[in-house]
Amino acid sequence: MVPLSSELPDAARLAQFDAFVERVQKQFDVPGVAVAIVKDGQVVMQRGYGVRELGKPAKVDAHTMFAIASNTKAFTAAALNILQDDGKLKTTDRVIDHLPWFRMGDAYVTREMRIRDLLAHRSGLSLGAGDLLYWPTTTYSTREVAQRLKDVPLTGGFREQYAYDNILFGVAQLVVEEAAGMPFAQFLQTRVFQPLGMGETRYNSDDIKPGDNVATGHAKFDFKDLRPVGTTSWRNVSGAGGLYSSVHDLTKWMNAQLAGGVYAGSGDSAKRLFSEQRQREMWTMLTPIPVGKPSVPELAAATPNFLGYGQGWMLSDYAGNKLVWHTGGWPGQVSRLTLVPDKRIGVIVLTSAEVGVAFNAITFEALDMMLGTGGHDWLKGYAAALAKAQGGADEDWKKHLAVRAKNSTPSLPLAKYVGTYRDPWYGDVLIRQGAKGLEMQFGKTAELLGDIEHWQHDSFIVRWRDRALNADAFLSFTLDHDGNIRELRMEPVSPLTDFSFDFQDLRLVPVVEPKK
Repeated sequence: MVPLSSELPDAARLAQFDAFVERVQKQFDVPGVAVAIVKDGQVVMQRGYGVRELGKPAKVDAHTMFAIASNTKAFTAAALNILQDDGKLKTTDRVIDHLPWFRMGDAYVTREMRIRDLLAHRSGLSLGAGDLLYWPTTTYSTREVAQRLKDVPLTGGFREQYAYDNILFGVAQLVVEEAAGMPFAQFLQTRVFQPLGMGETRYNSDDIKPGDNVATGHAKFDFKDLRPVGTTSWRNVSGAGGLYSSVHDLTKWMNAQLAGGVYAGSGDSAKRLFSEQRQREMWTMLTPIPVGKPSVPELAAATPNFLGYGQGWMLSDYAGNKLVWHTGGWPGQVSRLTLVPDKRIGVIVLTSAEVGVAFNAITFEALDMMLGTGGHDWLKGYAAALAKAQGGADEDWKKHLAVRAKNSTPSLPLAKYVGTYRDPWYGDVLIRQGAKGLEMQFGKTAELLGDIEHWQHDSFIVRWRDRALNADAFLSFTLDHDGNIRELRMEPVSPLTDFSFDFQDLRLVPVVEPKK
């Protein structure tokens, strides 16, 4: 598409954009949004929309901090590349040369895993594998999470295909700490945040200070009722998604990225986060991703010609321009950061609700405004995509109901299902008799406490008491020839459940107490 204009948007066009953001908020029920746009090292706009929390008057502004979740991954990749510039490591080094205790579920993968493989989602792990080790918040330490990788199943070939993971970015932060000789939080603070002047950025939610200008996340309880949710911490895998930041701070991050690592000065006096060579490597595709058809015809214009992953960054194209971008998903907050390197344009959208179509619609509207492209009704397109996804989930549930044997009964008395079940990588999960019947408690995850109801035969459903999780799961028991429970498997009930609830990877077996 031929650009309509190369000029910066005037006040009238920015007012149209403001009105668009407000329509998106209303359409998708998003209490708070913050947006910033940069071009050629300058801030075109930075502002907030809506409120920090439903029912309270405080407004979102450019300085409001949101959880940026997986947009943290680019900071982790930058940290490793800074250390390469320092001569402390190479991203082609083997992980075991820096962390001798590191193990994957296969000896070959363990031996051949390179540092850059930690950043590229091509390890052979399945989508979101191991996320239950820290999501929702667990009591495992960062190293304990990493050490449990040896028991997380590999379902694909090494470097064979793309499958998004978080857990290896936790390993990456441990590599940073080993090479830098300091905690990851200290490294980010001294080598990234302070040089860029990012005073409105926090390592994770544990570092939020009293009086901070912070947005509250919101979720639709049972996929229906929008309410505020509590603050989550990824203190044991912060390198994957721990950071909180504001659009004001992220303009500085985007401008440094678009300047090839330079954040002050020019020529020989330029101050750098990392070298141009490291920048190119981070933005070079390591893992190709198949490009699928758009979910609805209205989004054909957003469908890229190529798609892939570099080091902590997604890579694709739009309207003839290469895009370098990432999204972030957090309980109650989702976001997207998008760079157009050749045009030195950056767009950051932070939101306080769990609806990614909102940040996508705003991002593409901003790109059209900055690139001079147009003619797209992004609100209509993403509304159609959301309606299709929700309709698909409803149909999926109807199919379950249609084949359910309502009058079937469990093979065993309910008391026989009580016990401790152990998974090799997660650990212990308890089924016990509660005041209202059977209940399930994940041993290291306080939030995963739920009530169990019979579904059919030896299948049950656990309904978590925290209804903001939207992660109820089927429980399926397998019995041996003597009628003893051999294994318990789990699977999310709804296809809308976040992939980080990787219940399907658990292989829970009863713990048999030794006879006395």
